[in-house]
Amino acid sequence: MAKKWIQKAIKKKGSLRASAKRMGLIKGDQKLSSSALATMRARANKSGNTTMLRRVALARTLKKM
Repeated sequence: MAKKWIQKAIKKKGSLRASAKRMGLIKGDQKLSSSALATMRARANKSGNTTMLRRVALARTLKKM
């Protein structure tokens, strides 16, 4: 496995949080909850936004670590 794969996997830091703020799921410095990630995943599925789906999937994976 490559070293520092997480840093290479995250292309645009903060973009998932920015999207969550625009959707009204978080305010200020709140953490992204599992329910917020589930909501974002559902909206991305509905709209066909594959970039958002990938970002949510990565966030869920990193949350498990």
